[in-house]
Amino acid sequence: MLFNSFSFLVFFPVVTLLYFVIPKKLRCAWLLAASYYFYMSWNAKYAVLIAASTLITFASGILIEKAGTQHGRRCVAAASLISNLAILAVFKYADFALRTVSFLTDHLGLGSINHRIDLLLPVGISFYTFQALSYTIDVYRGNIKAEKSLLRYALFVSFYPQLVAGPIERSGSLLIQIQKMQELKMWDFARVRDGLLLMCWGMFQKLVIADRASMLVNQVYGNCQNYGFFELSAASVLFAFQIYCDFGGYSSIACGAAKVMGFSLTLNFRQPYLATSIKDFWRRWHISLTSWFTDYLYIPLGGSRKGRLFKYCNIVIVFLVSGLWHGAGWHFAAWGFIHAVYQIGGQWKRELEEKFLKSKNTAALSFSQKLGKMIGTFLLVDAAWVFFAADSLRQVYAIFRQMLTAFQKAGIYELGLDRGNWFILLFGITVLFTVDVLHEKGYSVFMLVREQTVWFRWNLYLGLIWCTILFGIYGAGYDAGQFIYFQF
Repeated sequence: MLFNSFSFLVFFPVVTLLYFVIPKKLRCAWLLAASYYFYMSWNAKYAVLIAASTLITFASGILIEKAGTQHGRRCVAAASLISNLAILAVFKYADFALRTVSFLTDHLGLGSINHRIDLLLPVGISFYTFQALSYTIDVYRGNIKAEKSLLRYALFVSFYPQLVAGPIERSGSLLIQIQKMQELKMWDFARVRDGLLLMCWGMFQKLVIADRASMLVNQVYGNCQNYGFFELSAASVLFAFQIYCDFGGYSSIACGAAKVMGFSLTLNFRQPYLATSIKDFWRRWHISLTSWFTDYLYIPLGGSRKGRLFKYCNIVIVFLVSGLWHGAGWHFAAWGFIHAVYQIGGQWKRELEEKFLKSKNTAALSFSQKLGKMIGTFLLVDAAWVFFAADSLRQVYAIFRQMLTAFQKAGIYELGLDRGNWFILLFGITVLFTVDVLHEKGYSVFMLVREQTVWFRWNLYLGLIWCTILFGIYGAGYDAGQFIYFQF
């Protein structure tokens, strides 16, 4: 079920209203049933996979605590990790592995492998698998106690607002909130209002900006041979806003839906395109995944403790895994590797500046210097997004080749958007940029709005809803556009 679908427009108020009125003891069971229905509305039989992951990690948590020796604890934790990663590998990477082996054998003259598994990729499998695995690791490390209630733990793994595209929650946050669910205040007008406003903002990002930008991106990238530098550059810049508003919009809707019911989810984005370095960008983009890889992969590999060479190797490993986590394709791995090179290059640059230029920190930079760093970082990130947006390395090559060799100009209104849609898109991006700049300067937009008069506030609320409904991408035979990160 998609957040921007009619089904969710019915599902959310029904689930939420019943959540408020049923006895507190039934809240957990009700949200669990609603979460499984939410997931099964996509493909009912694949609910078996999330149930299997839940049962394996739930049992492993209890067995780890009961194990009498460190060796026993380690064996249980390893079994949990291996079994969950095996499920993920079969459904997400089996065909990719076969294609890669077939490519190699064919080029070595050994013949190609024509067999394919062709399993449908379960929506959100990477997200709920990582969330469940973090629980096992946290219990093994002694960071948390094993959850004894299967009902509460199953809700932690399958909580519908963040089930299929994050944010990836930790047991130390979401599971504790679920354990204290009966203590939550049944109704809080301010909380519900803020949650609904956050959901509306997410819908605005998705329907007005992301889906409109995708019209141009799909048109130009899908026919890259017909375009040159200017058109492909415009598509690349707009893809940066498309993926930000698509994923950021989903996260806002997820956080807002959870907030209405009294839950607080992890902030997943913090003005990423105002970053002044690649390292700063990854502190702001998909924050829950970045922290997951830091805590459960980078640090266990040794982090920066074993010298510079090992540190660089660990950075490359983490970003390669991150790339493949996003998708089973070498263009995703290349995207991750490019960001690893960015990170290492950025560290060399900082070391040289500190050694020879005695540079000060970013906060002390002039406006023009800071703006230059922001633009430079955005251009680097945007160049890497081409690998993310393309279907294959072959298409990446075709796009960059056209950028560098073709300079024909198509009319601005021949790229998939007419004059009116261009105006709406630029208006939406301007609103997004304004909100991000205010947040960057330490102002809470929600707080600023709440400080205004009742007349102004409600006109703003209604204006946001009206703009989303009026300017959102719909049309005859409308089919809710899938969120990009659902495929991961």
